[in-house]
Amino acid sequence: MIKKVLIITYYWPPSGGAGVQRWLKFVKYLREYGWEPVVFTAEGGEVPVLDNSLKKDIPENIEVLKGPIWEPYKVYKKLIGQKKEDKIQTGFLTENEKPKTIEKLSIWVRGNLFIPDARKFWIKPSVKRLTKYLKENNVDAIVSNGPPHTTHMIALSLKKKFGVPWLADFRDPWTNIDFYDKLLLSKWADKKHHKLEDEVINLADEVVTVSPNWAKDFLEQSKRKFQVIYNGFDEEDFNKGTVELDKKFSFVHIGSLNKDRNPHNLWVVLGELCSEIEGFSEDVEIKMIGPVDIAVKQEIAFNGLIESFNKLNYVPHNEVVNYLKGAQMLLLPINDTPNAMGVIPGKLFEYLAAKRPILCIGPVKGDSCRIIKETIAGYVFGFDEKENLKRIIQELYSAFKKSGFVDVSNKGIEKFSRKNLTGEMAELLNKIAK
Repeated sequence: MIKKVLIITYYWPPSGGAGVQRWLKFVKYLREYGWEPVVFTAEGGEVPVLDNSLKKDIPENIEVLKGPIWEPYKVYKKLIGQKKEDKIQTGFLTENEKPKTIEKLSIWVRGNLFIPDARKFWIKPSVKRLTKYLKENNVDAIVSNGPPHTTHMIALSLKKKFGVPWLADFRDPWTNIDFYDKLLLSKWADKKHHKLEDEVINLADEVVTVSPNWAKDFLEQSKRKFQVIYNGFDEEDFNKGTVELDKKFSFVHIGSLNKDRNPHNLWVVLGELCSEIEGFSEDVEIKMIGPVDIAVKQEIAFNGLIESFNKLNYVPHNEVVNYLKGAQMLLLPINDTPNAMGVIPGKLFEYLAAKRPILCIGPVKGDSCRIIKETIAGYVFGFDEKENLKRIIQELYSAFKKSGFVDVSNKGIEKFSRKNLTGEMAELLNKIAK
């Protein structure tokens, strides 16, 4: 018998970016595992980018409920001098010069007054809208997908009202997120964030996150077991013919690159090789697709690489795949932050599917580096490694000059397919909805 699951997610097409991918792909395949998804999402939300190409993944005749939302971003933009159409970047990424005093004030307001986040004004109207829906329609389970953690607060209220089995899915941590210490929190606000987080974790029937180390971190907070279901790649996105490899010795990065992910030694090494190897400066290309923090751009310029720097704005997901498959090297810098061991950027799995060599800079015993080693998908270096990084890049460049491409071996990546991972999620839903 088909079961029905209500999925509460802020991000949904035409929203683009990393936040939308996880549950869009689960929804795409849930019917194959006996679950009919009903999606509840925001109407008129502040999303980082628009990507209409993602609409193709929405199953036919799926029920999508939308709730209007008021957010303070219009006021925020006015205060800091941004235009109405400008997008707010996540993770404290700024593509301009250092933040003004007013921006620092807005960070304090964000952390201390908008708890759990700036979407808090969506909670009450959403609970009201979904209370009416649940009185008229039976569902077998509820899923909340955060951040924003406002979604968990909506689900928490519905759990208390109706007792429907509830799965809370954390794409990113809450109080253990890498920028939590930058929110300028008062003791009261910090206590409030932790209290709400604890309530969600303890009342949800199942709690899921995306990496083993983050599951361990949550265990220390809550003493309950977190399930791990990775992000992944959709095979259908990558089975669309071959793509010609870049003629340049390219290092390609997709998505946001904030200053916590800035791979300092890579820019130093590439700058040195430009001086030491004839022709290297003409061959090398640093290709970045998506927002890049001003600190990263400045460091690239400082190391004499500005002529090799190719910055592209957001590219629709269906086109990004071609950039990945055509790359000589795929760059995966990990956040140099306290929670780095558990950071697995969603792009890692699409890098695996592209079957091009990955160059990862991060904690060598972290989850991302472990996956790359297990799949023989590339090269991993610690944050402070320089000489070994330089030696390997020289070897890869020599291979590139001889054959026109850098080779790679991949094995065992099938377990990260979106379809297989949806099966794992369906098993958890079956468990709580007996």
